[in-house]
Amino acid sequence: MYKFQQGKYADVRIEDRFSTTLVITDGEISQCRELREKKAFIRVYDGERWYYASTDDVVNVQKMLDELYSYAKDNGNILSDPTVSAFEVNKDEIVRFAKSCVADIPVFEKAAFAKDAAARVKSDYAKIVDAAYVDRYSVYEFYSSKGADIKYDFQTCGLRLSVRFAKDDEYIDNYRILNLTDFEKLRKDFSLEGFVEESENMLLRSKKLEKAGTYPVILSQEVTGVFAHESFGHKSEADFMLGDETLAKEWTVGKRVASEKLSIVDSGLIDGAGYVPYDDEGTRATRTYLIKNGVLEGRLHSAETAVYLGEKLTGNARAINCSFEPIVRMTTTFVEKGTDKLEDLIKSIKHGYYIKSYKHGSGMSTFTIAPLVSYEIVDGKIGDPVKIAVITGNVFETLSLIDGVADDEEVGSSPTGGCGKMVQYPLNVAMGGPHIRVSAMNVQ
Repeated sequence: MYKFQQGKYADVRIEDRFSTTLVITDGEISQCRELREKKAFIRVYDGERWYYASTDDVVNVQKMLDELYSYAKDNGNILSDPTVSAFEVNKDEIVRFAKSCVADIPVFEKAAFAKDAAARVKSDYAKIVDAAYVDRYSVYEFYSSKGADIKYDFQTCGLRLSVRFAKDDEYIDNYRILNLTDFEKLRKDFSLEGFVEESENMLLRSKKLEKAGTYPVILSQEVTGVFAHESFGHKSEADFMLGDETLAKEWTVGKRVASEKLSIVDSGLIDGAGYVPYDDEGTRATRTYLIKNGVLEGRLHSAETAVYLGEKLTGNARAINCSFEPIVRMTTTFVEKGTDKLEDLIKSIKHGYYIKSYKHGSGMSTFTIAPLVSYEIVDGKIGDPVKIAVITGNVFETLSLIDGVADDEEVGSSPTGGCGKMVQYPLNVAMGGPHIRVSAMNVQ
C-alpha cells in the first residue's frame, strides 16, 4: 500500500473514528456532539532515533512518509537492530462490529435512551440528575516496512447516570454505569434496580466512621479492579524501568510479591473497552500474568522495553489516538477469580468494612482509593452505610494481606473516563475481578 524505503524501518497507523457524546441535565440535552475523524501517525527509525508525524490528511500519507525518510540516515543493517528485529509481522483482518455499528444509530435514539434513564429516577431527595451517553466506533489499520498488514475494528457504548440526593444540608452523590459493545444490549440491560433505595439509605442512615484505623476490608468487584489497575497495573508498565536500576531490582520476575491467593492478568483479547487484538506497533495481544499465585510473573511491554529487559512482547504499546506515539499502557487488567464464597468472606469478619464503589483512585508504591458507597461489617453481617474518606496502604504490604478471593469475577469500564498517563488521557481500558478480602487496611 505504501512505498517503504530500504535501510530504514517505518510504520503507518491509521484510525477512522466515529464518536457520540450526549449529556442530559434536568431532563434536557445540554451537550450533543457527533464526531467523525480520520488520522494517521507515521514513524521512521534509522537505528539511532525515531522521526514522527501525525496528520488528518490521510490521502497524502506517502508524501509525509517520504519527508520523514529524508531526515533519517541510511542503515543497511536496520533489520538487525534489536528493536526492529523484535517487531512482529502480522497480517490479519478482524471486523466484528460493522453490522451493529453505533454510527448507524440515529442520535435521537441515543438521546431518548439517556433521557428515559434519567426520568426513571423517582425520589423526593433526587435534586440533580445527569445522564452521560458516550459511544465510539473505530477502524484501525497498521502497515510496516517489515510487511505487517493489519485491520481491525473496535466499538464501545455506555451510559453513566449521576444523581445527587439531598436533605437539608446533607447530600450524597451516587451513580450507575454500564459500558458494552452493542447499543441494543445496552438499552435492554441498563438497570436502576435498587439504585434509588440504596442512595436514599446512604443519605438518611449513613453514619460517620467512629474511629480511623486498620480494619479487615472487603472490596467489591469494581473496587478490586481499580485497586489492581492503579496500585499494580501502572507499576507493571515496563517503561518506568528504563534506566532505573533500583526499580528493576525491586521488580524482579520470580519474586514473591503477594498472597498466593492472588493472580493479576492483563489482556487485550477480552471483549469490552480494553479490547486491543493488536497494539499500535502491530504486536498481537497476549494474556499476560503480572502476578501468578503471588509471584511476580511478568510485566507490560512495547518492543523497546521488551528488548531492554530481555523479555517477550506483550502487545501493550498504545496511544490514545493518532496524534500521539505509542507508549506502554494497560488493556483489560483484572484479578483472577478464586474459590472462596463471598458470604464466607463476610462471615469471618467481626468488625470491618465493605467498599462497594469508589469516587477515584491512584497509586504506585502507595495506593489511595476514595470510597463512594461503603458499609460497616459487624459480626459477620453487612450493616449500615458508613462515610469513609479514603482507604490507603503500601502496595506490597496490602498485596500480601489479601486472604480471600471470591469466585465471582466481573470486568467493566467507565463510559466517560479512561486511563491517564503522561499527557495521553483518556485511554479506553477495562478492569475488574472478584470480591477480595484484605485482612488489614488503613481506613480513614
